[in-house]
Amino acid sequence: MKLSELSSETGVSTASLKYYLRESLLAPGEPVTRTQSEYGPAHVERVRLIRALVDAGGLSLAQVRRVIDALDSPTVPRHELLGVAQEALMDAERFDADDEWTARAREFVARRGWRIQDGDVLLPQLGAQLKALADTCDVGGRETLDRWADAAELVAASDLDTLTDDDAQALRTAIVGTVLSDQVLQTLRRLAQQNRTAQLYQAARGQPDGGGAHPSDQ
Repeated sequence: MKLSELSSETGVSTASLKYYLRESLLAPGEPVTRTQSEYGPAHVERVRLIRALVDAGGLSLAQVRRVIDALDSPTVPRHELLGVAQEALMDAERFDADDEWTARAREFVARRGWRIQDGDVLLPQLGAQLKALADTCDVGGRETLDRWADAAELVAASDLDTLTDDDAQALRTAIVGTVLSDQVLQTLRRLAQQNRTAQLYQAARGQPDGGGAHPSDQ
């Protein structure tokens, strides 16, 4: 197909496709003349992946580039798949690391028995996030953190269960699945909060679970 047909197939403008080509986010097509190239199903799949990462995943094009570089890299050992995914998706946003809170984060994961690499940037990131919680609102205590960690362990187990035997497909699943499932988890959490609020409201009014109106309906 021509570039215009690739645009029609994917719903992405030709200007954006040309940008992806210039930035090597999209592989060149097969030359048929000096000025024209042919594009195939692999190009359609790659364009849809880029748009999913940007639109649904909320990634910047710089992060998309890291994802694509990882996907196009040689086979990665299976035990390193999620590590590669996390590295590719590492948020470029800066945070102020705090030695005391980094130490608290390290102690927390150690108490949980989690095996985390020394020097992992996620530890100071977690520390900075916990410090922000402590500085601004009364959440993030030990009991709450443990409940969050329990939920995170269930999600992590599910993530690993989705990996296939094919290493290339497993890497794609680890990276793309991490991006898009992060957004799904955020939405599910908000829906669950609404449900829990309704349950508590009904209980306070002496109504059976599932009956009565939500506070917003009053």
